Amino acid sequence: MRRARVGAIGVGTVALVACAAWWIGRAGGRPDVPTLVVSAAPFERLVAAEGNLEAAEATPVTAPIEAQGQLKVAWLIPDGTPVKAGDVVVRFDPSEMERSLRDGQSDKTATESRITGMRADTGGAIRNLERDGALAREELRGADRYKVDDPDVFSRQEIIRSEIDRTLATQRIDTADKVRSIRQDVAKVDLDLLDIERRKAGIAIDRASKGLDALEIKAPHDGILVYKRDWRGDITRVGDTVWPGEPVGEIPELETMQARVYVLEADAGGLAKGLSATVVVEAHPALSYTAKIKKVDTLAKRRTGWIPVQYFGATLELDATDPSVMKPGQRVRAVLALDARPDAFSVPRNAIFEKNGKKVVYKLEGSAFAPVEVELGPAAVGRVVVEKGLAEGDEIALRDPLAAAGEEQAQAASAGSPTALPGAR
Repeated sequence: MRRARVGAIGVGTVALVACAAWWIGRAGGRPDVPTLVVSAAPFERLVAAEGNLEAAEATPVTAPIEAQGQLKVAWLIPDGTPVKAGDVVVRFDPSEMERSLRDGQSDKTATESRITGMRADTGGAIRNLERDGALAREELRGADRYKVDDPDVFSRQEIIRSEIDRTLATQRIDTADKVRSIRQDVAKVDLDLLDIERRKAGIAIDRASKGLDALEIKAPHDGILVYKRDWRGDITRVGDTVWPGEPVGEIPELETMQARVYVLEADAGGLAKGLSATVVVEAHPALSYTAKIKKVDTLAKRRTGWIPVQYFGATLELDATDPSVMKPGQRVRAVLALDARPDAFSVPRNAIFEKNGKKVVYKLEGSAFAPVEVELGPAAVGRVVVEKGLAEGDEIALRDPLAAAGEEQAQAASAGSPTALPGAR
């Protein structure tokens, strides 16, 4: 009995859906569905962004390039302080530079001492070799002077001994000359190497001396000093370390300001140079300024290391700069107009339906609704652009006509009213 009742309900449902489908498509009637007449109108997708003001032009203030290794900030003037040309704005800890200077001086002194010692040792050895050579030459002269070669006067043994003495003297001369030459060559190479070490030590001393002289950064011209911000938004502080040549801050040209803002990667579709924007300085929320996108970063990056959210950075060129209000580093909020189109068919999101895996709208044709496949474009809050499938003056349903017809049929059946269908409005 229960199974039969369920079956009856199922048959009734099928009949109701079939009746509703007939109702949508029949001539002379349609369900009571709100509609919209499509017309071309301006469309833009507004995206929120936040960031900071910065000068369009600025003179960088960098750590001294003459330094070796990292530099520790020992003192600095407050961020945003007005400065004059030549004012000291940052001092670095000289400890490392002084150590480098001491090490260089010590290396140079030690190398010079080794050079002096090697020259003395080499000179002594050369003199000894020259003395050995002189003695050998004297022996050779004596052997030549008292040459024993007459067999009538001297025995064969005496003649041989005399020749041996002469040969040994000649060999000692050759050996002394060769050893002296080799020793001189070796000493020259060793001295050249030591001279290179001495010059390296001298270079290190010069660099350390120049580095010590450059440990004070001075303002290149009048202006306001603004320290750079890291990825957390923090500025340079006492105790921070920087590399030689690394920017510490800048002295901006305050006459022309721009905004550096960040857009969520998910919202950055269509972000491009030339699009318009509106900028509000958080310190003056009642004031807004128009701008255009000047530059967009090629790659999305994290703004913080521990939050896995990526942003596209964009630079906004302000149409006007108000020096009384705008200061570098001030936080700003911006609204970017993306995917701006002067004429677009944009419809409410609830007018888009899915049928057989395709996006459709229900267009009124005569007195009946017919599904029409559409191609969608960019979307804004509550609306979406229809790229293909609609034309000017088309009337589309804002509710699913099939569902609306089914609801009306169900209401009629439950009320016991006749099954006559309402006519077209």
